[in-house]
Amino acid sequence: MVREQYVSTTQGVGAPQPVPDHVYKIGIYGWRKRCLYLFVLLLIVILVVNFALTIWILRVMWFNAEGMGLLQVHPDGVKLDEGESEFLFPVYAQEIHSREDTPLVVHSSENVSLNARNENGNVTGRTSVGPKEAQGHTHSMLLNSPNGNMLFSADGEQTVIGPDKLRVTGPEGALFQHSVEVPLLKSELLKDLKLECPTRSVTMDAPKGVHLKALAGNIEAASNMDVILQSTSGLLVLDAETVRMPSLPLSKGGVSGNTQDLFEVCVCHSGKLFLSKAGRTSTCSENQDC
Repeated sequence: MVREQYVSTTQGVGAPQPVPDHVYKIGIYGWRKRCLYLFVLLLIVILVVNFALTIWILRVMWFNAEGMGLLQVHPDGVKLDEGESEFLFPVYAQEIHSREDTPLVVHSSENVSLNARNENGNVTGRTSVGPKEAQGHTHSMLLNSPNGNMLFSADGEQTVIGPDKLRVTGPEGALFQHSVEVPLLKSELLKDLKLECPTRSVTMDAPKGVHLKALAGNIEAASNMDVILQSTSGLLVLDAETVRMPSLPLSKGGVSGNTQDLFEVCVCHSGKLFLSKAGRTSTCSENQDC
């Protein structure tokens, strides 16, 4: 305990003055002093624990002068020399490159989504690959080959396929809900080509003609009703060595009765074929149409 006594003297008088009755104590005593020491001790303990935790985090996370563990921070970006990276939240980056001579692989337990945003933060393009389906939302889609040639292009109005050949390998073929315009339609080698419409009709139109050609087989046209061959301003040419009509009824020994709706098929020596009114007295060879 500190005690101070205040003594006043006057000049020329060397005798001490009497000690005053009042003594003033300077300092913190009692329970206040104990609380202050306890607070200082607690503060020191907290500082030591924080310092120990900081050292532990630095050692566990492998913080160093170049970055964090295998993750190196450079002026041009962040580089991972080896190992794998796991992101728990969205990642925002301008460019993502794989290591040299290694592919870039992205794994996710749910889905992988790529979003493109404009300067206002609005999503302008989106690609999402999930466990059951892959979705893409964009104004137009364009795929190019390594040499710059267009492979596939699609927008809201049309779809363009760049290569010279489109191959469909599905067992059920290709299903088109509307019209198809192609310069050439053919099947694979040793495979049949079949055009089918289960409930409606199939129409083939071309301003300069429609050509059906089978190099090593037959061309068959079967119908449940009529098969109509019509030419508006030309001839119907059957260019073959033999023309067969096996189900055509034959006339025996002349025609009796009403022959108004009966016709005969006449073939000239030149190969011309025409219909003649049945019941005429002249034969086909004597007909003027030959």
